[in-house]
Amino acid sequence: MIPLRPLDVGDVLGGTFAAFGRHWKPLVGVAAVVHAAALLLVGGAAALAFWGNVDTFDALERADRNGTAVASHVTSLAVSFGLVAVLGAVCLLFATATTQAASAVALQEAVLGRPTTFRAVWRRAVRRVPAVAGALLLPALAAAVLTVLLMIGYVGLMMAVVEDVGGDAANWLAAVGLLGGLLLVPVVVWLWVRFAFAPAVAVFESAGAMQALRRSARLVRGSWWRIFGISLLVYAMAWTASWLIQIPFSLLGMFSLVPSMAVAPDTGEEMSLVQMALAVGGYVLIVLVGSFVSQIVVIFFPQLATGLLYVDQRIRREHLAPALAEAAYGPPPPPRH
Repeated sequence: MIPLRPLDVGDVLGGTFAAFGRHWKPLVGVAAVVHAAALLLVGGAAALAFWGNVDTFDALERADRNGTAVASHVTSLAVSFGLVAVLGAVCLLFATATTQAASAVALQEAVLGRPTTFRAVWRRAVRRVPAVAGALLLPALAAAVLTVLLMIGYVGLMMAVVEDVGGDAANWLAAVGLLGGLLLVPVVVWLWVRFAFAPAVAVFESAGAMQALRRSARLVRGSWWRIFGISLLVYAMAWTASWLIQIPFSLLGMFSLVPSMAVAPDTGEEMSLVQMALAVGGYVLIVLVGSFVSQIVVIFFPQLATGLLYVDQRIRREHLAPALAEAAYGPPPPPRH
């Protein structure tokens, strides 16, 4: 799939397309299973939180009409839906870890020229999920802190400029949040590149989370800017392709609404509520399919490219090419005497 020599940008991009072309079925299957499970779990938790707080919503509505606020009800809602948000973050972490592990498993088989199946990818990926999730936790926490700071700065800015409330406190909130977030951006990017190989290390070398982080840092050292540039290019290509994929699905969804919104020719009556629900449901279904297809590109192409960069670094620094050739074709015959 790749030449057994140091890889250039073209080799990385070509190998990414080749790996996905060979093993897209198990990869898409894994992504569909884990994201559907995460969606059902978080959706069920949100429904339970809403159902359990129906009386709280009614009490808040009555309190608002009376011009009073009930702190206990607000706290109850914050705790309930805060727990749902935490569950969503955990589900997202493990779903990402599973797809990262599956990408590394499929890439390893593709580099060695071996076929694989959904069951094989799933079994190996699931075994490595805890290590991959642990390796992803540090960059994820840094990104979460950055997001919180930027949100705090945005809220403070809106309070100070748009709503003109909050006074000096709003100004300080905006300054601390925005400046802190901007100062943290380089740190998050540095960590993202420094630990980019950790998921691949956790799968290829069966390493633990901390061992994978240290190993990734050693492999990236001295090649940070090259890895950053190629990764940025791959992500830009993936997001552009994702956007282009969504366009025809969005247009198809809008066209599907046109016949149902027309007035019935025989009676001159507008469509019924059932027809409207079917039309909107069809539109949502088409858009969701387009979103899923586009997200597959965003999920797997950068991960496969990062895995190839990991292989490239090992070829450059550890002379991995002979070991790959031996693993793919078997050891050479012993010399004759």
